[in-house]
Amino acid sequence: MISSALAATGEAGHAAPIYATAEFWVAASFLLVILAFAKPVLRAITAGLDTRADQIRTKLEEARKLREDAQALLAEYQRKQRDALSEAEDIIAHAKEEAERIRAEAEVALADSIARREKQAMERIANAEAEAMRQVRNQAVDIAVAAASRLLQDNLPADRADALVDQTIRDLPAKLH
Repeated sequence: MISSALAATGEAGHAAPIYATAEFWVAASFLLVILAFAKPVLRAITAGLDTRADQIRTKLEEARKLREDAQALLAEYQRKQRDALSEAEDIIAHAKEEAERIRAEAEVALADSIARREKQAMERIANAEAEAMRQVRNQAVDIAVAAASRLLQDNLPADRADALVDQTIRDLPAKLH
């Protein structure tokens, strides 16, 4: 080792320039090979990273767009839900109003029906009373006529009865007008 160091420094003991040694050229060649392969490898790595970054960017953009679409759909469905709730409330309110109107109409119809039936019942009662009174009068008249006839037959002489019948026949036209 020492001999190789002496050989590198030269015979006179002077130091040789660094580019004159084999180690320099090996190191330089190694660096050139590394540089020659580093550029395409770095390009490939950079291209791969750029591709990956583009893919990530695309996925992020898609995710952002999907998120915006989802938010828009959510807002639309919330609006539809509010509209449906509002419409349901309107339907319920209308149904309540309609039920109230029908109830009021039913009450009026019931009151009218009760009044009509009461009037009919009162008319039937009045007709029944009039019929009963007519029957009572007719029966009273029949009884009175029968009693008068019997009294006249028992107490009135025949010549006097004929005179009464003649008198009644003469008075009949005056009583009919």
